[in-house]
Amino acid sequence: MKTEKSQTYTSEFRESSVKLALDSDQPIKQTAEGLGIKSSTLHTWIGKYTRPEGNKKKQRTDEHLY
Repeated sequence: MKTEKSQTYTSEFRESSVKLALDSDQPIKQTAEGLGIKSSTLHTWIGKYTRPEGNKKKQRTDEHLY
């Protein structure tokens, strides 16, 4: 069985790829193919780079008891 070594991309490349995908009128899949990456990879980067800063998950509190 052949295993491929995963590719490592610079943060600059990831950021510019996300910007290109979001600013472009073409589908993300087509943008990814043009960049030579998988569309799933680009979708993951978009999710990470467009997520609000910090941990925005709702945390359980006891405020309602007071």
